[in-house]
Amino acid sequence: MSKQTQASGSDRPRRMLIIVENGPVAMDHRIIKQIDSLVETGYHVRVISPGFPGNTMYRNRRQVRLFEYPPPPEPRSRLGYLVEYGYSVLAAAVLSVRAAGRHRPDVVQFCLPPDIYFPLARVFRRLGVRVVVDQRDLLPELYAFRYGSIGRRMRTVLQFLERRSFTSADVVICVNDYLRERILAVSGLTGDRVAVVGNGPVLAQVSRATSNESLKRGYKYLCCWVGMMGLQDRVDLLVRSIDHLVHGLGREDCAFAIIGSGECLSAARALARELDLDKWVEFTGELHPDDVFCYLATADVGLDASLQVDVSPVKAMEYMAFGVPVVAFDLPETRVLTGGAAAYAEPGDVCGHARAIDVLLDDAERRRELGQAGRARVRDEVAWDHQAITYLQTIARLCATQRPRRPASRR
Repeated sequence: MSKQTQASGSDRPRRMLIIVENGPVAMDHRIIKQIDSLVETGYHVRVISPGFPGNTMYRNRRQVRLFEYPPPPEPRSRLGYLVEYGYSVLAAAVLSVRAAGRHRPDVVQFCLPPDIYFPLARVFRRLGVRVVVDQRDLLPELYAFRYGSIGRRMRTVLQFLERRSFTSADVVICVNDYLRERILAVSGLTGDRVAVVGNGPVLAQVSRATSNESLKRGYKYLCCWVGMMGLQDRVDLLVRSIDHLVHGLGREDCAFAIIGSGECLSAARALARELDLDKWVEFTGELHPDDVFCYLATADVGLDASLQVDVSPVKAMEYMAFGVPVVAFDLPETRVLTGGAAAYAEPGDVCGHARAIDVLLDDAERRRELGQAGRARVRDEVAWDHQAITYLQTIARLCATQRPRRPASRR
């Protein structure tokens, strides 16, 4: 692809509009990688995002223009989510008028969930703009994981929103084959309209990171967990696994760094304090990506405790990139991603999870073997360097087949 992507019969740069609701752009590593790839290829990118101090990185960046709206309050109930989503759709609609301005985008990308933007997507398509849905999670499954179950009426509503979101798009991209098969099954889209674009790390960023033994805080080993702490991420299971490892199995030579923030951070800290783990467990809060990678360059084992069967954990990709073996629950997409690079426990078995960590820490050769397998998989397949090719080809194909703007109807 040429450095400057051009319109058919025109030398103007291609224009991309990205709309995100589930967090500010500066905290969404997938969008950051997408924007970097688009800008490097010559696109001009406009982004609609909840406001956040860290978004400063985009406020003066060449070829990127940021449109922010005040973030809604953190929802405290299911009704709170309805208010948040309604507000976010309205904000996105208003800012879309400003973002489009005199220069209509060639492609607009909606980052989902929540699956709420299909009315706006249909407006864009009517104006001749191509639409991409970037589906990271499945909303019905995510709802069930967060709240323990999902009633028939709520499932029907969420599935309706999901189908409308898929069929409003020219192309849907998703993070793994599980999601792709699910999207194809419920949407009726043809296979050429659903593409897998993974979410691996950028190899150059990995290569720049250096280890820092002081992060082990005097312990022999360091285990890391990295991510946003939502209800579905089950940081509570992680803390209980550490409790069994320390107090049940007597393992006291390992430090644990739990890196990130989110709605469950306070509860996780309180649980660690209640279980008398403060000596071993450090909650770092949100860190700059370079600092996160410094931890991973130092770590002996990377941890995951999610029970989401449809998710390819980004944290596992990052562990693998650094040659760090993974301990996780044995879930379909986790095994597809980490096969040959991880030790597994039965889903939800915190004692088995702790035993897997214990065995791995005692076996340096096994850690080395798993780490090498993971590093090779990321280098050869999973890294964003490879995934970006599919992403950019998808966007370029849409630009090349841009539909004409529909004329206004006569009265």
